[in-house]
Amino acid sequence: MMKLSATFAVLAGFIPYALGQAQEWGQCGGIGWTGATTCVSGTTCVVVNSYYSQCQPGTATSTTSTTTTASTTPSSTAGLNTLAKAAGKLYFGSATDNPELSDSAYVTILSNSKEFGQITPGNSMKWDATEPTRGTFTFTNGDVIANLAKTNGQLLRGHNCVWHNQLPSWVSSGSFTAADLTTVIQNHCGTVVGHYKGQVYSWDVVNEPFNDDGTWRSDVFYNTLNTTYVSIALQAARAADPNAKLYINDYNIENSGAKATAMLNLVKQLIADGVPIDGVGFQCHFIVGSVPTSFQTVLEQFTALGLEVAITELDIRMTLPETDALLAQQAKDYQSVVQACMNVEKCVGITIWDYTDKYSWVPSTFSGQGAACPWDSNLTIKPAYNGIVAALS
Repeated sequence: MMKLSATFAVLAGFIPYALGQAQEWGQCGGIGWTGATTCVSGTTCVVVNSYYSQCQPGTATSTTSTTTTASTTPSSTAGLNTLAKAAGKLYFGSATDNPELSDSAYVTILSNSKEFGQITPGNSMKWDATEPTRGTFTFTNGDVIANLAKTNGQLLRGHNCVWHNQLPSWVSSGSFTAADLTTVIQNHCGTVVGHYKGQVYSWDVVNEPFNDDGTWRSDVFYNTLNTTYVSIALQAARAADPNAKLYINDYNIENSGAKATAMLNLVKQLIADGVPIDGVGFQCHFIVGSVPTSFQTVLEQFTALGLEVAITELDIRMTLPETDALLAQQAKDYQSVVQACMNVEKCVGITIWDYTDKYSWVPSTFSGQGAACPWDSNLTIKPAYNGIVAALS
């Protein structure tokens, strides 16, 4: 199917009303459309997105299009993962977390592999959850999500091995020699990745190593080992599961600038040094109306190195309360972000950072902001869903 933009200029002048019926593949509806809203015999008026409906071959005869705005009616019933795979991507997925798995209505949607072909555990594979005391590992909650993905036939992304946040105090406040911390990292990454060997498609081995100005983040790992902690973690992960894709994951690297350049220079050096690195994850925690304009260009800079890339934690928040205008802009923003991935062959998939506002991390982190997900708190789709469909179709 042809790709269609969901962004149309406001009709400022007089547009003559097109008499008769729209021809096959012609427009038959959408916001601002004043032409024919019925299709010739043998075609059906199909809503592609809120701004464009099209006469597509089908068994129905003349069908009238509706031109509702900000609708909660899906513009496609195929499912986001089905559309993504049909377009050549590996998956469209969602993050999740253990507490919400007690919500059966939520789990039913999450488990629909037509919508989601991949799951990321939000917290249960992080350091504080898996090795709360040195050398004592627990995988109970991580296994729950791994088993859910396996049952549903969904891919699993591991998240994460080494991160400055959510560390148990024995790590974050530890007084380590370089040799001792090297052993700690090797043991942690090797044990966690090894536990899920054969179950995980890709691992966020190193998470958020940079400050926004492109300098290295100061934490126990960098302060003790300088930049070498990255290669130590990646090598340990590769040894533990040779088939898992190894990623470095970060935010605010989606736009050209100091942080994106720092990440690019890091992966270039890793490749030159023969350190295993397969991909870079772009978190994409954006704000409505402020998505980066150079995202596709940045993605292509990384894929030009032979790496794959992925959108790993996508959500687009707004200042509350929601309005129709904000929801419509959010739909356009979701479309443009997903479209950037669609335009880059080695962008392998998209993960939203939970699919519903009901369990979004945004309101508790950004005061007065929220409504960041494609499903609302009642597990009903929002216009954002149709924005994603438009990019995937």
